[in-house]
Amino acid sequence: MYTIDLAYVGRGLHEELVAYIADQQRYYADEGVHVALHDGCSWDEERLRHGATVGLGRALLSRLDDGIPWVVLDVNTHRQLFWFLARPGLTSLADLAGRRLAVHAPHTPPGCFARIVLRRAGLDPDRDIHTIVRPPGDYGMDLRRLHDGTIDAAYVGSTMAPEAIAAEYGWNVLAWVGDHFQIPTVGVAVDPLCIHPDDPAVQAVVRAHRRALQFIHDEADTTVRYIQTFLGRHTPDEARDHYEAFIAPYFTTDGQADLAVGATAITTVAAELGVPGTVTAAEFYRTTP
Repeated sequence: MYTIDLAYVGRGLHEELVAYIADQQRYYADEGVHVALHDGCSWDEERLRHGATVGLGRALLSRLDDGIPWVVLDVNTHRQLFWFLARPGLTSLADLAGRRLAVHAPHTPPGCFARIVLRRAGLDPDRDIHTIVRPPGDYGMDLRRLHDGTIDAAYVGSTMAPEAIAAEYGWNVLAWVGDHFQIPTVGVAVDPLCIHPDDPAVQAVVRAHRRALQFIHDEADTTVRYIQTFLGRHTPDEARDHYEAFIAPYFTTDGQADLAVGATAITTVAAELGVPGTVTAAEFYRTTP
């Protein structure tokens, strides 16, 4: 049996669902690979590059910023699972002008994507908004701060179902990032200087993940039950609503990147980072017939 380290670099359904299904359904075992799944959220790039990574956004930023030649072999979705959640009285992104927003740091993937979306809404993230930078987590502290009024809005990920949270507290979902900025995101990537993309263990993981992606579409009831293991505070109906709104319509069935979407995303991210867009979509995202 082959062995490989696989690291996620964020928490929640966005990063973990496909690997979780591949493990629960024994797809890894079927493909003859033992996968050691790691929390790589705090890992530096040098440690991360010695295994496969789920975090394609971080791989792209690393390639653009540091020149690490990551190659993406599998893509789960082209729509980031991040949302802008706000207190009553704010109903659009434009309403964030002059407000306090909890958000990731600018040179992290989710922070970079947040800034892109804010700019498209006509806001300068550095001048028009009071940003409170905080590290990734389960966003529980953001909910407390929204509740007590310490912040006006928060940029949150898939450790919760934001629409259900908004309904519970009387808050508003100002925007889903996936509606405003698309990028091939979360899947499997490797640094060829450390692990060859055609390594049998890597290819076994890719096959297992593609089976898991198909499972998401073929086995809705079981997928919703799996989703509930990540959304412990939510009811089965809320988990199903989340699946039907954000997972089933947008997760791929074949793990293939849309190179046109990828090309636009790379150009946009490079511009936000202020670095040259030195990699093409075809170089970064490997597609198969």
